[in-house]
Amino acid sequence: MSIREQLASASPAFTANGHASIHFSIGAPTAASSGYHTLKRDIHETVLDRVELERLARFPQEQVRSEIAALVNLIIDEQKVLLNDSERRQLTVEIYDEMFGFGPLEPLLNDPTVSDILVNTARQTYVERRGKLELTDVIFYDDAHLMKVIEKIVSRMGRRIDETSPMVDARLPDGSRVNAIIPPSAIDGPLLSIRRFAVNPLQVSDLVNLRSLTPPMAQMLQALSTAKVNVLVSGGTGSGKTTLLNILSGFIPESERVITIEDAAELQLRQPHVLRLETRPPNIEGKGEINQRALVRNALRMRPDRIILGEVRGGEALDMLNAMNTGHEGSLTTIHANTPRDALTRLENMVSMAGLTMPAKAMRQQIASAITVIVQAARMTDGRRKIISISEITGMEGDIINMQEIFTFQRTGVDKDGTVRGHFRATGVYPKFAERLKVFGVGLPDETYNPSQRYEV
Repeated sequence: MSIREQLASASPAFTANGHASIHFSIGAPTAASSGYHTLKRDIHETVLDRVELERLARFPQEQVRSEIAALVNLIIDEQKVLLNDSERRQLTVEIYDEMFGFGPLEPLLNDPTVSDILVNTARQTYVERRGKLELTDVIFYDDAHLMKVIEKIVSRMGRRIDETSPMVDARLPDGSRVNAIIPPSAIDGPLLSIRRFAVNPLQVSDLVNLRSLTPPMAQMLQALSTAKVNVLVSGGTGSGKTTLLNILSGFIPESERVITIEDAAELQLRQPHVLRLETRPPNIEGKGEINQRALVRNALRMRPDRIILGEVRGGEALDMLNAMNTGHEGSLTTIHANTPRDALTRLENMVSMAGLTMPAKAMRQQIASAITVIVQAARMTDGRRKIISISEITGMEGDIINMQEIFTFQRTGVDKDGTVRGHFRATGVYPKFAERLKVFGVGLPDETYNPSQRYEV
C-alpha cells in the first residue's frame, strides 16, 4: 500500500468544501495571482486534512514527495480544476514546500545568487543580488501565514517568538542567519531578515578576482594568520566581516585546536580540530541565558590554541583581550565600526561595559598589546565589498594608541552606471610585524610595501 493509500484510509473521504466542479484556468500561474493563491491555499488545506504529517516522517523524502504529488493531482481532478502539466507541477512543488519547507521562501533559499532575503510583512519581499536590492513577486497569504514560517524556522533551533518575546535570532540548517521581529514591536506586521551564506564559502582568490583586495594584500592576510598575529576585522553592516573572518581562519594550520564563539553559528571552518560554541537566550522564565562572555571564559579552560569570536558587542571584549594577551596568539574577532580608529574607540567602550574600573590609559595599553592588525572592510555605494585598509597598531604614545596604515583603498570617482572607481596601494610603511612574519617563514618581499604600485578598480 502506498503512503497516499495509507494516509487516505486513515482520514474521511474528500469533500470539496464548496469547491466541487470548479472550472478554474489560471494560465501560467504567478505568485502575484490572487486566484492562484486561493487555489493553492484550498488544495493545501485539503491535503493537510487527508494526511498525517507525523506518519509521513517515517518514509523517505523522495517517496513522500512522489505521493504528495499524486494526492495533489487527485484533488485537482476531483475539483475539476483546469490546469496543464506545467501548472500542476508548480502547484505540487509549492504545496510540498508549504508542508515540509519554508513555503514561498524556498525558491529564494535555493537561488545561489541571493545573498539576503528581506520580508517586509506578508505583502512585500526583497532580495539582494550582487549588492543590489530587488523587489520580488513573492508574497504570503497573510500575516498568519508568514508567522507560521517564522515559527517553523525558530522552533527548529529551540528558540521561541511571541508577544512576550517578539524578537529572535536564529539560523537555518545551512547556517544562514535569521532575524525576526513581530507585533507589537513590528507595527505593520511580522518582519523577517535572512542573511544567506554560500554552500561553498568564498576563498581569498575569489576576493582577488572580485577586486575586493589585491594579491599583495591577500598574501599579507595569509601571512598574518599563519604567523599567529592577533587581528581585529572592522566594518559596517553587510561589509563582509564574517566572510573575511572565515577566509582568515582558513589559513590556520590543521594541527591547531580552534574554538569559535558566536551568537548564531555562521563560520564554516574546514580544519579537523574545531570546537563550535553558541550563545543561548533566556527561556520564558528569564533564566538559562548563556552569553558570549561566559563562553569566552569557558573556552579558556578548554586548552585552545586560538579563539575566534564572531563579533564583540559588550563585556566579552575584556575577556577576549585577556585571551590575546595570555598565550592565545593568532586569535580573531570582528567589530562594527566605520574606520580603524572608530574600532578602537568602540572596543574601549565595550571593555568598560565589563564592569571593571580601569584607568583609560591602562585600558588602551591592554588593547594596544593585544591587537596587532585592524583590517577594515566596507561596502561601496555600488554594492561591492572591499578591504579599504590594513593598519598596524604600533603601541602607545602618551595616552593615545598609535597606528600606521599599510594598505589603503582610495576612491577616485563614480561611473555613470554607479560603479565606484578607485585604486589600492601600499602606503610605503614597513610594518613592525614584518620581522614576526619572517620568523614564521612567511616573510613578504619588500616590493609588497612599494607605494608606486597601484591597482586600479
